[in-house]
Amino acid sequence: MYDLLIRECDVLLFNENRRTTVGTNIDILVQGKRITAIEPTGRARSENAVEVINGRGLLAIPGLINTHAHVPMVLFRGLVEDVEISAWFNDYIWPLESNLTPEDVYWGSLLGMAEMIEAGVTHVADHYFFMDQVAMAVETSGMRANLAWATFAHEGLGKLDESGAFIQRWNGKADGRITTWLGPHAPYTTGPEYLAAAAVRASDLGVGIHTHVSETAEQLQLSLDQHGVTPVQMLVETGVMDLPTILGHCLYATEDDIRLLAGFSTGIAHAPKTYLKLGMGTAPVLQFREAGIPVGLATDGAVSSNTLDILEQLRLMVLAQKNLAHDSTTMPVDEALDIAFHGGAQVMRMEDELGDIAVGKLADLVLLRQDGLQTFPRIDPAANLVYATRSSDVHTVICDGKVLLLDGELQTIDKDEIKREVRRRLKRLSQRAPGKRIATYPA
Repeated sequence: MYDLLIRECDVLLFNENRRTTVGTNIDILVQGKRITAIEPTGRARSENAVEVINGRGLLAIPGLINTHAHVPMVLFRGLVEDVEISAWFNDYIWPLESNLTPEDVYWGSLLGMAEMIEAGVTHVADHYFFMDQVAMAVETSGMRANLAWATFAHEGLGKLDESGAFIQRWNGKADGRITTWLGPHAPYTTGPEYLAAAAVRASDLGVGIHTHVSETAEQLQLSLDQHGVTPVQMLVETGVMDLPTILGHCLYATEDDIRLLAGFSTGIAHAPKTYLKLGMGTAPVLQFREAGIPVGLATDGAVSSNTLDILEQLRLMVLAQKNLAHDSTTMPVDEALDIAFHGGAQVMRMEDELGDIAVGKLADLVLLRQDGLQTFPRIDPAANLVYATRSSDVHTVICDGKVLLLDGELQTIDKDEIKREVRRRLKRLSQRAPGKRIATYPA
């Protein structure tokens, strides 16, 4: 008996050189959490499966991975548009976030997770506050998540204790779908002493660190002026880089920084929509990859990117990198998909478990419709995936062998209930109290 049989679908596959092919008329068999067989349609008998999904005309891809997000920020979507970055933080985002209660974060998390599931995202690295509530939402949603409690130096070392207690409560929970790390916010809000303390705490707990690094040229210069080192060098000197790390953004990594990063167990979370929208520039993705540093796609928060749509980020990454290089041959389709799937799995430290549809891998799968006019004629499904497929084409989403979305309908989350709960909080959450904010962005 099999728990799940997906019949007669097309399948996005990678060969040993990470070039894509698309298999047709394929059955995928799942037992428990894992893919147990991938074979031509007709060999497996439907009566031997607990659940059968008709995949005819659908393209199966690995679950999409969001390597850096602030999921509950969907609560503030659309409130902050067309402002420069220091005002974005100091006058809007951090004052608005001072309104949050744990219950707000729970419902914001569920809203963001529902959006991600509908967009084919099965795994997210979330960096936010009140993370017990985020973990509860992950448990309910059925998604996979790496969760880090964002902390600031001005909160004191006691906040690291609180975050460490969260790590111990939730690491490995939700049937193994939750991983917990420390989340010092960024070198410009934590500083060397706090980062060094966080590195010691993470080492004692046996976990990694998820942080923001070198998001702007101004942050780079501020670090050089105040500390005599780049933000990346500060992470090295404080011991943070001796641990597994997820580095959010890293737009202004110097050549020396890139050489340093290549020697550590790290990964870069790349969120191009935020960079384009805030006029920040873009990260040297090609140089990271040439140095062997994993890069994965990310949405950042919905206040800066408006959506939690990884397919949108994929397209923007490719277009931005081509434009940056003034070369249309830069980042071809296979490389883009390698970043989306293998790069994301590497950043999450799950390359042995995720990123491919292959026997033995975890059953994190997405089925995409291919009958839209924007993907017709269906000459190259891989190219369609990069340049034409929409999140609305997501038909079915499976995580850890469990169906989270079936034929466009959420199976684990009540969308109407979430909308009601969020709607009744909006007036309070959208107020900015003068002088009240969770932190200060250095201008």
